[in-house]
Amino acid sequence: MPTQRDKLGEGRGMKAIVMAALSLCLTAADAAAQTTYPEQTIRILVGFPPGVAPDITGRILAERFTQAWGKSAVVDNVPGAGGNIATERVAKAPPDGYTLLMGGNASLIFSPSMYDKLAYDPIKDFAPISQIFIAANVLVVHNDVPAKTLPELIALARAEPGKLTYAHAGAGTSQHLAAELLKSLTGIDIQPVAYRGTTALLPDLLAGRVTMSFANIVNVVPLIREGKLRAFAVTSLKRSAVAPELPTMAESGYPGFEAVPWFGLMAPARTAPAIIDKLHRETVEALAPPDVRRKLTELGLDVVGNSPAELSAVIAREIPQWAKVIKGAGIKLGE
Repeated sequence: MPTQRDKLGEGRGMKAIVMAALSLCLTAADAAAQTTYPEQTIRILVGFPPGVAPDITGRILAERFTQAWGKSAVVDNVPGAGGNIATERVAKAPPDGYTLLMGGNASLIFSPSMYDKLAYDPIKDFAPISQIFIAANVLVVHNDVPAKTLPELIALARAEPGKLTYAHAGAGTSQHLAAELLKSLTGIDIQPVAYRGTTALLPDLLAGRVTMSFANIVNVVPLIREGKLRAFAVTSLKRSAVAPELPTMAESGYPGFEAVPWFGLMAPARTAPAIIDKLHRETVEALAPPDVRRKLTELGLDVVGNSPAELSAVIAREIPQWAKVIKGAGIKLGE
């Protein structure tokens, strides 16, 4: 007659058999996905209009996927809410590899702390594929500002609290948050002036109606080199290929300072690992050719092309980091 121990052993054995069978099924399904994918059109959703950096990089990837697999891949532009609309659509799409997101840190990192209600979870609802690019901002001032170095600018702001102003490209953008990060690190009191994009703020910055800005590097480098603006540092952890002569904020005395717009390719959560691997390999290949890298550098972009695990780690690390800055600045946006 079987003892209780025998019954427990049988139960464990049956459980092990079931788990092994399930593992084999998943492995077989993953292998099938690797072999047959893609069988239909791949759509890469971009939450911004045509012609901007995420759209351009999305089209580079779409062209590569089409050539590599013989199935069409296209970009769908779904602008609105700083990329949140496109992000939500991909979060709710079937996890079959046919609906992807060119997602930026605005919707994946900043929005969770700026919106009371968000229809997606950037960690639970997505499977990262690769971070595509980083675009540095650069701290610039009008030439009439007496400060010639970053320490002198901080000292000036401390000496005249509330008097200096900073222009930014819109509430919740990396340019806005870069200034708020600087404020939190230094305790200075500088006043925000919001615009709709970097190009919109440049006339007032050049005229001296605002003191400074963390501006998109590709928009201001020509003005810096023409002597119309004074630059202090870039906001990326590494010097930008667009202006390698400019130090980073970290090199300028603020270790770890990073405030950049970045974009990465994402799939819905629960997409088969084999599909993620296949997409990742072709994404890295698409970004490798020298002419592609040269084109993206000319746009002010630093190519990344990291692994799914590395992008996942970036997202997990940055959400709480920026939540602290956003909460401290009291930044809230509507639903």
